[in-house]
Amino acid sequence: MTSEQASQYSNFYPQPFNPPFWLTNPHIQTILPKFFAPKTPNYRREIYRDSLSESDVAYDFYDAKPLTDESNQPQDTPLVVLFHGMEGSSDSHYARALAHHIHAQGWHFVVAHFRSCGGIPASGRTFYNAGDTAEVHHMLQTLSQKYAHIYAVGVSLGGNALAKYMGKYGDEALCHAAVAISAPVDMSSAAMNMQRFLGQKIYTPYLLNPIIRKALANEISKDEIKAIKSVAKISDFDHIFTAPRHGYRSNNDYYRRSSALPYLIDVTKPLLLISAMDDPFIGFTATDNDVSDFVTLINTDHGGHIGYLRYLADQRSFDINWIPETSSAYFKFVGINDFDIN
Repeated sequence: MTSEQASQYSNFYPQPFNPPFWLTNPHIQTILPKFFAPKTPNYRREIYRDSLSESDVAYDFYDAKPLTDESNQPQDTPLVVLFHGMEGSSDSHYARALAHHIHAQGWHFVVAHFRSCGGIPASGRTFYNAGDTAEVHHMLQTLSQKYAHIYAVGVSLGGNALAKYMGKYGDEALCHAAVAISAPVDMSSAAMNMQRFLGQKIYTPYLLNPIIRKALANEISKDEIKAIKSVAKISDFDHIFTAPRHGYRSNNDYYRRSSALPYLIDVTKPLLLISAMDDPFIGFTATDNDVSDFVTLINTDHGGHIGYLRYLADQRSFDINWIPETSSAYFKFVGINDFDIN
């Protein structure tokens, strides 16, 4: 794809996100959406080995139509794959909303779980981390054996991993286009944000406690157990557990090497990066000078972290469909309609 073709992506203009003034608080936007998610779809689960052949991982599919293996050819109907956030799963509020919306478009949908997520424990020493592009590539390779046209959405930690993947792999990236939402592309500043009062008191326990329980259930030394039990900050956990388990020297080394920001200039396939300027998690965001012509930046004033909760006055109801609607609109804009999706 040429730079001239890439320049057209800057003309993507989604429906604006303009919540009423009483719904603009970033913490309301971050916390309330899970209470307005649609019901969990009837997923079809498949289990595959991870890229290291250490652990089983779950792929939860919401099929647009029954799959047939008669021709032994990949499906022509597009597949949208979701890479979830920290301790997320196919049951996360954003996954449920995206699953229903994508299914309504007549496209296949799948949540590709990272190691230890989706109810399947990690079998080896390796869990998941925000910079593991090799695992993202492996998942897309696995899916490309059955699906000819793959589009990807990444949320939060999964959004950073996907955005980094798009830059690091360039032309070799296996998805035709991608959307990254609430992605902490500069992980050092995101870690600092999480150490502020509300981040430390409200969000850290919610995110940290589940992964601490997983770590303690894994094969770890007595010294590791003692250190992990004393952890009060995500950055401490990353220094004690995430970094050494995944080949990083320290939490600082992990944040530096895992951040997507330095890779965005090398993206050669369409990537939409959506960030809310009031997000309490993500820290520094990308600017136009940080990205290639293939990257479109959408920065909203409000939305919190994976929030984007709307109030539909005419229906007197709340919904969290702005992210699914914007993602599918972007995929249509960059050419998904070139394929037969009927």
